Amino acid sequence: MQLVEIKLEIPPNQVEAVDDILLEAEATGWNLQEDVLAGRAWVTGVFEGAEKAEEEWSQLVLLLPEGLVASPEKREIEDSDWRDSYKAHFKAWQFGRLHWVPVWERESFAIPEGHEVLWLDPGLAFGTGNHETTRLCVERLVAWAESRGTKARVIDAGCGSGILALSAAKLGFERVYGFDNDEEAIRVSEENATDNGLSGNVEFATGDLVTGFAGRQAELVLANILANVLTQFTKELIAAVALNGQLVLSGILAIESEHVRDVFSNAVPAWKSEIRNMGEWSVIVFNRLD
Repeated sequence: MQLVEIKLEIPPNQVEAVDDILLEAEATGWNLQEDVLAGRAWVTGVFEGAEKAEEEWSQLVLLLPEGLVASPEKREIEDSDWRDSYKAHFKAWQFGRLHWVPVWERESFAIPEGHEVLWLDPGLAFGTGNHETTRLCVERLVAWAESRGTKARVIDAGCGSGILALSAAKLGFERVYGFDNDEEAIRVSEENATDNGLSGNVEFATGDLVTGFAGRQAELVLANILANVLTQFTKELIAAVALNGQLVLSGILAIESEHVRDVFSNAVPAWKSEIRNMGEWSVIVFNRLD
């Protein structure tokens, strides 16, 4: 498969700001690379064909501050070359008894007794999940599994590439459902479910925050989306939480967390809430106790 790589150098002191911009815009096709010793940083993306690459570059230009936009490096690469270069910066990570490990380490990775592994093959649309917002949501999954068991239903709203839904299935949650309004994301989610032997443990569907729930409720509802989107769909998210369940909201900058909590608390004042921060990001957990 012929791929096109686009690489834009940015000032190292802008890495965090650009990271925030990419996450807020859900620009999943782009990654940040940083060489701390050399004092250099880049935004890179790899796309299928020149037309797709130009389309994604045009969208990126609209997101970045004008002072950061310059002529990028562009080159054609083979799929095997891209995967080899990706291996250099995609490393296994862990939280609790769950590990996220690249597939090329399947033969060498030693799984600790009693632990579970989610094998990740990055692909063009599949991230590593190694971001604060993902970790904050994973913490809640693991905490629920350890304190309440895995009989609960789980919904991953706006599932992206399926990392949270697949993590729930790996932890042993019996009924897991994820949806996203991007058909490509659902395709990737299903492929990764198959690669991990989880096709029978998790269901994925295409839908937005109005249609995606399809009347379902769950004890654990996860929504790692943008703050402004969460506050627009308060009613739908609240309605999906079963009695004695939790609503876990992330994708929220720490400076936005109090506002998001206020919007939801005004709608369901009886629900207890807590905020946990990790770096510049937050998770808000609401407990339905009515």
